[in-house]
Amino acid sequence: MQNRRSLFFIPVLPLLVGLLLAAASLTPSLIPRDGILQGVLAGISTAAGYVVMQFLLSLWRSLELPVFRGRVAAVLHALVAIPVLATLVFCVLKSREWQNGIRERMGMPLLEVSNTTKTMLVALAVFLALFVIGLLVQALFDLLRRRLARHIPARSANVLGLLLAAMVVVTVTRDGVVSWLFGIADRSYAAAQQLVDPEIPPPGESWKPGSASSLISWELMGKPGRDFITKGPGRDVIERFTGRPAMPPLRIYVGRAQDESPRERARIALEEMKRVGAFTRKILIVASPTGTGWMDPASYDALEYMHDGDVATVAVQYSYLQSPLALIFETRAGLDQATETMQAIYDYWLSLPVNQRPRLYMHGISLGSWSSMYSFNPLQMINEPINGALWAGPPFPSELWRQANAARDMDSPFVLPVVDDGQVIRYSSQYSKPDALGTPWGGVRILFMQHASDAIVFYDPSSLWRAPVWMNEAPAPDVSPQLSFTPIVTQLQLAVDMLVSTSTPSGFGHNYHAHEYIDGWVAVSEPAGWTASDTDRLKAICGIGEQLGCQND
Repeated sequence: MQNRRSLFFIPVLPLLVGLLLAAASLTPSLIPRDGILQGVLAGISTAAGYVVMQFLLSLWRSLELPVFRGRVAAVLHALVAIPVLATLVFCVLKSREWQNGIRERMGMPLLEVSNTTKTMLVALAVFLALFVIGLLVQALFDLLRRRLARHIPARSANVLGLLLAAMVVVTVTRDGVVSWLFGIADRSYAAAQQLVDPEIPPPGESWKPGSASSLISWELMGKPGRDFITKGPGRDVIERFTGRPAMPPLRIYVGRAQDESPRERARIALEEMKRVGAFTRKILIVASPTGTGWMDPASYDALEYMHDGDVATVAVQYSYLQSPLALIFETRAGLDQATETMQAIYDYWLSLPVNQRPRLYMHGISLGSWSSMYSFNPLQMINEPINGALWAGPPFPSELWRQANAARDMDSPFVLPVVDDGQVIRYSSQYSKPDALGTPWGGVRILFMQHASDAIVFYDPSSLWRAPVWMNEAPAPDVSPQLSFTPIVTQLQLAVDMLVSTSTPSGFGHNYHAHEYIDGWVAVSEPAGWTASDTDRLKAICGIGEQLGCQND
């Protein structure tokens, strides 16, 4: 009877702490959550609170400090339970309103009343599943410590048993479950990359990558690369828009499967650029794609319209995985590839006569933004600088972005800083254009495009125990004013926000709108003869086509 009771008995105080964290998890964060996702978050938060409190109670007992029992303990539990349950009920009743408040700001459909019930059921299921896993881990620990206690002192057996149990759990999770899931994801994305539409043959034009004359294999380019090469505005489309003669834009893309070596892939990209005449163009963009290799048409299409097609863009793929997975499992892949690519291209660009060089810009989106920034070497380029960079949605680990933020005017908001009156570095959002400062911009123009609701940008690892800087400031228009900080819970909320950061409409979260790219590229690249009317006309045709690119038919 005692064994059965100990198996199913849930201590009251840890459960109450877990319910308190579950209540806090219902409060809004950066990205709106549906019933299922909110339920998963609430269940995990309950389990986290339960485990933390159990650990503290175990530590308390190990120090042989007094413990309340019997009626006194029951009364104290009741005194704690009343405000906790009242808070939980309040948050449950308000949760749908809080989530709909963010949805209204982002123009998303509102949640139905049944969403709350769904949340509670999913939270209960997740907590019970994690609780059972916890029981299994506890059973493993008990088995190990008892076996060890036959040979060594009990206290040593407890410590060693805990370490062995932890090693087993970590090994099974990291080398077993996680590796298995990673392998499935990697194979799935790799297979998807190689799908070739039989109706889309290799380019017939010899100057296009993937053609019979190209150094780059069409079959090994991957779907993101093939889409990038074959889509976008052609010369005739650009001419109809501008009313001026145009050139066919050059797009060079090397697939991940082209070669195992990042340096060799960079070399192939450089040789292909020479072959097709990329260095004879007015504008040269060294771009770093997202984790899957995707290139956002909203950005590249707009730039090619602005400069009459006199643009060459080069990119080299480094992964098949979605950016969050690539960030975790292939952290170095993007950094190494971007560095090799930029170094090869910059060295060649530097060898050209100054009056024959194209204007050189760096560009990246999401994880590509981080890797592009990593390849930016100001010490090397201080005497022969590039012309500028546009980095959209820079992930929070980006060192250059963090250094720029640290140098901000402390009177400016963390989500939209001002650095040295915007002479070199500027920030923009969907609510603030790059020229909002009204001050002159220098010869080198660096722009960070970011949304205050983008958790990939504003996730903070220290939110486990303290509020991020931006949470102590007045919220931006796309951030809920009800957002608040709770230790542990805020960390979990922001982690979930990162995973679903692209679930928002364009212009919010980690989805950047074509109109933002247009304003950004106009400011950074200064198209000759470009007017505000041209910007308005381009915005009218961009952001309404496929993948928010510009119409090209």
